Amino acid sequence: MTTTPQDAADSLGDVLVRALRASTAALRQLVSGLRTSVPASAVLVLAAVCLVTAPVGVGLLPAPVVLRASHALADRERKRLARWGMEVHAPDRPPVRLRAALVDPTTRRELRWLLRHSTLGLLLGLLGLWLPPAAFRDSVFPLVWPLLPSGATSTSLGFGTVHSWPGAVSVSLLGVGWIAVILGLTPGMARLQARPGRSLLAAGPDTDLSLRVAELTASRAAALDAHAAELRRIERSLHDGTQNRIVTVAVLLGAARRMAARDPERADELLERAQSAAEQALAELRAVSRSILPPVLSDRGLAGALAGLAAECAVPCRTDADTTERCAASVEATAYFVVAEALTNIAKHSGAAQAAVTVRARGGRLHVRIEDDGRGGADEEGGTGLAGIRRRVAAHDGTLRVTSPPGGPTILQVDLPSGT
Repeated sequence: MTTTPQDAADSLGDVLVRALRASTAALRQLVSGLRTSVPASAVLVLAAVCLVTAPVGVGLLPAPVVLRASHALADRERKRLARWGMEVHAPDRPPVRLRAALVDPTTRRELRWLLRHSTLGLLLGLLGLWLPPAAFRDSVFPLVWPLLPSGATSTSLGFGTVHSWPGAVSVSLLGVGWIAVILGLTPGMARLQARPGRSLLAAGPDTDLSLRVAELTASRAAALDAHAAELRRIERSLHDGTQNRIVTVAVLLGAARRMAARDPERADELLERAQSAAEQALAELRAVSRSILPPVLSDRGLAGALAGLAAECAVPCRTDADTTERCAASVEATAYFVVAEALTNIAKHSGAAQAAVTVRARGGRLHVRIEDDGRGGADEEGGTGLAGIRRRVAAHDGTLRVTSPPGGPTILQVDLPSGT
């Protein structure tokens, strides 16, 4: 297949749009980190003062207040991180009494987070705040240079002066460099800023078992709910559709038999109606059976079934499936229904120009990623089907991660055990 220059230009444009959206979301995440890193610096200073003055007894008095402030700030950081990715599960509430706090592992982990977030996190947040205006200022500098007073600083770095047009153009090249930094490095900067909170503020190893029990209990409840909802859906489909059709067939056949002797033409008409009703009942039965376990999965495999979904989607969609490791039939069916529901949501709500589905089966896990370039802002409470997708995934002890900042892109990442 030959790639035309127009196709290459469109592909490059798509890459730039995705990079711009990702960097915009990363900048917002970095700046949001200032809401916790700046208070973290203040709390860390107070903690240092308490530590220095503790030998003379003065630092013991405000210590409980510092501990409460540290715990509250850690809770705020967990909520912030949950808005930009997976939820950070909080451990049991740490103590605020000084003697107990000195030996409490959660308090120690929070103090380590305070140290990292008030230094590296604060620096990264300030960079996220400074980079966009610096990039804009240096990029447009040649336009405003003639209007600046003599001897004014030329660059956003605070040093250097320009006395000629080549110098002014060189400042604009610095602005291009800032733009490249924003597009290429800010997503990694956002992950680096969030890493201490995700590693230190999450529940520690001593609570992993209880959290696992809670997760399995929740997944079992989700599985039962999903099973009950599926049974109700099948019952409604059979009762409201297929059963009524079969009753109609029985009534028409009885009427046709009674009229066969005295009005053969009328009996033939009734038989035709009975045949039509029987065909409709058969079609509805096939639709119900496909909704339980689509036969296309056994005929073409998961990759072929997803390619069929993408071809029928109203939004142009590409698929990339590597499923050399086969999964259990129920897991493949769950992945199929998740992708079907996600593509339906994209067509109805996103306003996207294109979508992509990526599937990988590796190491006993099935990873599914559905991405679109729509308006974003997907909300599980908004009736977009995300709650149903989460229940289906939880029923297999899988995980669903939704990233959908306003303006897009929306990314659904599903991780399922292969079940083999």
